[in-house]
Amino acid sequence: MPALTLSIQGQARFVDLPARSTLVRWIRAAIERDSQLTLRFVGAREGRRLNRDYRSKDYPTDVLTFGYSVAPLVRADIVICVPVVKREAGARRKPIYDHLAHLVVHATLHAHGYHHDSATAALAVEARERKILKSLGKGAPY
Repeated sequence: MPALTLSIQGQARFVDLPARSTLVRWIRAAIERDSQLTLRFVGAREGRRLNRDYRSKDYPTDVLTFGYSVAPLVRADIVICVPVVKREAGARRKPIYDHLAHLVVHATLHAHGYHHDSATAALAVEARERKILKSLGKGAPY
């Protein structure tokens, strides 16, 4: 089993977020190599600033992955904008934990070098996400 070093930031600022053990379980289901990750929960203001500064998109987005290395050690920061995630879950009529699990898995796969910049790559990532989420007892995210 790959080793995981996980730092979680901002969790105490928000109510109804999963326990650390749950977040670790979701990430462990998706890691393929030893990983050193930071999972940061942010509000809309910080989410918007990061999306604007790093992606030139002036709105808060649900999740951002900042990957620094994929081998031999996966190193990345994952930023989750809690208000956006809650809004999206409500609009999709999904439990917040199900949507959050999907985004954590999705971002962890990005950190491992998976991308969805072509139709073929998107299909591969989505299939991997479905398999991981099923192993966690979650339904298909799409």
